Amino acid sequence: MHDFCFTIPYGLILVVGGLVGYVKRGSVASLGGGVGTGLVLVLAGYLSLKAFGRRKNSYLALVIETVCAAALTFIMGQRYVQTSKIMPAAIIAGISALMTGFYVYKIATSGNHIPAKAE
Repeated sequence: MHDFCFTIPYGLILVVGGLVGYVKRGSVASLGGGVGTGLVLVLAGYLSLKAFGRRKNSYLALVIETVCAAALTFIMGQRYVQTSKIMPAAIIAGISALMTGFYVYKIATSGNHIPAKAE
């Protein structure tokens, strides 16, 4: 599976979650954190998709994705420890931990598998 297949939906989930947090509770932190990080991830996924279309890997995109997911794992994990609230802290921390593991795996296995050119 290619990183952009998961990164773009993951980023969109964060954007929607940030918007919902802002609308429901007026949380500017949710707006900035969710929408900001989500848009960075969508952009990184798009860069990876475009590189794949050129039959290359975008290691810059993989690094950006890994850093964002690891930061969210840490920040939302801390928030869960402080508040013990499953939603959204534990859910986002769990999803982000899985994504961090996936991105580390992709980096360790040299990025996206580029299929041989059909002749």
